Amino acid sequence: MSHPSRRISLIVTLAILLALIAACTNKKSVNPLANVGSKQPDKVLFDKAMDAMKHNRFDVARLTLQTLINTYPDSEFIARAKLAVGDSWYAEGGTAALAQAEQEYSDFEIFFPNMPEAAEAQLKIANIHYQQMEKADRDFTHAKRAEDEYRKLILQYPDSKLVREAKLRLLEVQEVLAEREFGIGRFYYLRESYPASAARLKELLKQYPLYSRADEAAYILGEDYEGQIARLRATPKCDARGLPRGCMIEKQKEAAMAKLIPEYTKEAADAYSNLITRYPLMDRADDARKRLVALNQPVPRPTKGEVNRNKAEIASRGESTTIQQLLGLVKKGPDVSKAATIGSPSLADSEPIAPSQEVLRETREAFGQVDTGSGEKAVGVTVLNNADASNTGGDPPPPQPTPGLNEPQFGKTASPPPPGADTNELKANAPSDPNELKPMDSATEQAPPPPTQVNEIQQNAAVATAASADDQTPASDQELSSSKKRKHGLKKVIPF
Repeated sequence: MSHPSRRISLIVTLAILLALIAACTNKKSVNPLANVGSKQPDKVLFDKAMDAMKHNRFDVARLTLQTLINTYPDSEFIARAKLAVGDSWYAEGGTAALAQAEQEYSDFEIFFPNMPEAAEAQLKIANIHYQQMEKADRDFTHAKRAEDEYRKLILQYPDSKLVREAKLRLLEVQEVLAEREFGIGRFYYLRESYPASAARLKELLKQYPLYSRADEAAYILGEDYEGQIARLRATPKCDARGLPRGCMIEKQKEAAMAKLIPEYTKEAADAYSNLITRYPLMDRADDARKRLVALNQPVPRPTKGEVNRNKAEIASRGESTTIQQLLGLVKKGPDVSKAATIGSPSLADSEPIAPSQEVLRETREAFGQVDTGSGEKAVGVTVLNNADASNTGGDPPPPQPTPGLNEPQFGKTASPPPPGADTNELKANAPSDPNELKPMDSATEQAPPPPTQVNEIQQNAAVATAASADDQTPASDQELSSSKKRKHGLKKVIPF
């Protein structure tokens, strides 16, 4: 009886062993790197990688995604897996990780240029530099890169649903870049380097018309030209022998005044007029009207469409709270709350300015380069030595005050104009184009006042309706009076 029992036990044992051997034979091969079975479905691998990223296990996520890419090259998840590799570096953060993420996104665009995810990769490249932006008075490398990358997305993927987000971010980036240009232009203005200041501010208004302080930039631009008029009139006369620094021969001065004063007057009037018509509800509009009256120039009246457009831009801007302003003192990034959220950002890059060369070019066009015979040359409206004229650093020399001016607004004058300016290139405001500082037009792009720019693109639907933006009826005094209510706090006593 016991013999058959032992036989049955042996048979059962053998069956169990055979089952175990069969199970081991059918076991999936293990990938030691990813710690997952290489024969698992691609979706399972992708889901595991996403779960690892959710729990901040970025190394595990990247290994799992790489396993998916190597094992299933024809998977429908291959593109998302490659993009997710960049996302893992992006989420990990840090300078080195963000640089690696940018490289992964760039590779994705190269290998999958026609996939919808390519626009997403481009947006994330731009966002990497957006997150690393610094304040306007500091290094602007990342701000400039962010501007370039957002422009690339808008131009290369115009049909992507991400274009709107890219436009909003680009407006914030351009607010920072415009603030930087404004700071430089204002610095030159305070140093009485009027041509250099005008060069910066003219380019600012052309490149970034939606800047929150564009009215202040336009007003200082007009004062730059008035400052050059005052300096020219105050330049002392001298003979051709032993010329002292900062004087001009009588005939040269008369020729320069006959040529440059009308030109500077027109440029100043254009700056003030464009301020009034382009930014009619902003703080400096009333001051610009007063300056036009003082210059005996006609004062334009903005249309209702221009008022409505400017009103919509002002309403779209935010205001930073007191706490945010205090935190901004220690925060690395800039405050972009005042950036407009409507309108089209500029998509054309500007050319770098060489201030000294532009001053020399303006002088030659005005009345020619004059050799005084004593090693000095007439530059701008005063006499500079060759060392000053060859200074291309853009940093203007300290001004030399000259008393006795008839124009109290510019009571201080400097002997030589700075060799870091652009006054010849500033002749862009021709009589036939008084609206150079006009904004990007609304969705219809049919309003006559705004200029036609190479960087103009379709305006988003958030801008004022086409009917209000195209209204060419002159605005009433009541509609313009709102500009007087915008000054508050320290702005009442400090113009900028």
